[in-house]
Amino acid sequence: MKMTPPSRALQLTRRQALASLAFTAAAAATHKIFAQNRVSGFGIEGDHFVLKGKPVQVLSGEMHYARVPRAYWATRMKMIRAMGLNTLATYVFWNVHEPKPGVYDFTDNNDLVTFIKVAESEGLHVLLRAGPYSCAEWEFGGFPAWLLADPKMNTALRTNDPAFMQPVERWMRRLAQEVGSLQIENGGPIIATQIENEYGNFSNDHAYMNHLRDIFVAAGFNKSLLYTVDPSRGLAAGEIDGIFSGVNFGTGHAETALNTLAQQRPGQPLFATEYWPGWFDLWGHPHETRPIDPQLADLDNILSRGSSLNLYMVHGGTSFGMMAGASQSTGSYRGNVTSYDYDAPIDEAGHPTKKFKAYRDLILSHTNERALPVPETPPVIAIPEFTLSNSATLWDHLPAPIASEQTQTMEQLGQSYGYILYRKQLTSPIRGGRLQMDGMQDFASIYINGRFVGALDRHFNEDVINLVASGPPPRIDILVENTGRLNSTKYMRNERKGIRGAILDGTPLKDWQIYSLPMQTPPAIGTKHLTPDTVPVPHFASGSFVLATVGDTFLDVRSLGKGLLWINGRCLGRFWNIGPQGTLYLPAPWLKKGRNDVVIFDFVSKATTHKLSGLTKPILDVTPPAYEADIKNQSDGPSTTVNTGKPSTPQE
Repeated sequence: MKMTPPSRALQLTRRQALASLAFTAAAAATHKIFAQNRVSGFGIEGDHFVLKGKPVQVLSGEMHYARVPRAYWATRMKMIRAMGLNTLATYVFWNVHEPKPGVYDFTDNNDLVTFIKVAESEGLHVLLRAGPYSCAEWEFGGFPAWLLADPKMNTALRTNDPAFMQPVERWMRRLAQEVGSLQIENGGPIIATQIENEYGNFSNDHAYMNHLRDIFVAAGFNKSLLYTVDPSRGLAAGEIDGIFSGVNFGTGHAETALNTLAQQRPGQPLFATEYWPGWFDLWGHPHETRPIDPQLADLDNILSRGSSLNLYMVHGGTSFGMMAGASQSTGSYRGNVTSYDYDAPIDEAGHPTKKFKAYRDLILSHTNERALPVPETPPVIAIPEFTLSNSATLWDHLPAPIASEQTQTMEQLGQSYGYILYRKQLTSPIRGGRLQMDGMQDFASIYINGRFVGALDRHFNEDVINLVASGPPPRIDILVENTGRLNSTKYMRNERKGIRGAILDGTPLKDWQIYSLPMQTPPAIGTKHLTPDTVPVPHFASGSFVLATVGDTFLDVRSLGKGLLWINGRCLGRFWNIGPQGTLYLPAPWLKKGRNDVVIFDFVSKATTHKLSGLTKPILDVTPPAYEADIKNQSDGPSTTVNTGKPSTPQE
């Protein structure tokens, strides 16, 4: 394919700008190192990139294979080419490929090799953001949760500690076996491979970064250009001597960020390795969008300076299943919603937006390339309202328990995602007890003899509930949801899900029955129905609808509470009635002509039946209901009085 070189005028402007900088002896040494990084396929000559000996300007858009149905990869990539871009960037998510230590998965939507080859067939080169850390608002930043089973990760994660680096080295060697042959010097489309990700936001351990570089080289990733990326404030902390560095930034920061990069790395090409057209959404937080006009000014600045570009995201897609991460960007923990629409030029369902056309016009005005046709988008259908007519409580579908003197986290039990239930049969009545949980992550519903008595939410730093009961010694159940592990900051190191202990009225509780509930697939639901005297109770509900023709749709989940939804056995993602997301994107390839089966798990709703429908447009900007009044407990928790006479469900 043809990659677009900067115009002669732009090259002169770029050189004049660099000439205005004081080019010190240190800068000259840096320039020499970068010249040594040149590879026969793609590399660096002076202040610009070269592809097979010719100057090029990399114009990239980011799209993640795990966030887009495999059947739509090619169409989405055609859309990227039609926007005037010549390169595709993707993270590699370690956690989807190595779900258990030494167990690897490169199938279905995790088929990274096919994803890269499809990009090549669509005329796109590839930037491989190999990690091992991604961030990306993805669960645990792409790290596998089993790392946290090792207590050393409290300090070892993203350091040179062998507890972390040994599994990293094993993984990078395995990844290289898959994709190493697809690097440009081996005849493939991967022109550059990223080491780590925004490490300057995390720490400044150059020994760690240099060790990672050595691992990448030993694994064989030096057949493409190696590089690092950081926001401008973290460039010095995250860079590696002799390795190319790019800068990440958002709306309104193009001039400052590129100037910082030019000053920090004089003599190298400029590269906006992440330019953010939008932002991610968090549960209970307003929907995020970004205006077009300031972004067009940024893009014009970037391209006019001859800088290369990667749009993060050009197409965000969906964090299907339980792969949405969590953030502390608002000052406290908040889970990311399932949608990763990102206000990107190509929306969650693959449709071009107003931003797409505006970006395309600007890009083509700089490259002078002919416009490629925009591919047709898949049909969108409505699905009439249908009822989830069958239901069953979680209590009816519990696995065998694990007896443990102390509570254990998911990771200690070899579990990564889903829910975990802690059951304790007390030996004396509760006459006025303060139940406090240690390290509760992330949302806990508390039940006495199977009946709901209150909830605690990490969003509000809650870990205490007051209980008052009468009658015989009760059974306490604590159901805890993993709402998503933090995907950034050093707080990631402590993202073990569940609870680490519970104290009732000053006495630590021991001798637990623990139920591991990963929820990888839903159970078979019979023909039972919830009754008003049992709700709210954690429950499954199932139903079906029939289609004559399949198409994309958006399931309206605004009537549900909090939980998960499966379609034909595949988990679409999380829902939560605090907004802002009110629909779940359901792609046509996951539907069937004829009967389609839906199952939900909901542990918040007070409804005894549930009705869903499919809409033709997404709802991503729901104004949340009065969440605090409805379900949130105050800091000390409510005083909850219950009759603990006869348990409402059998004791396992």
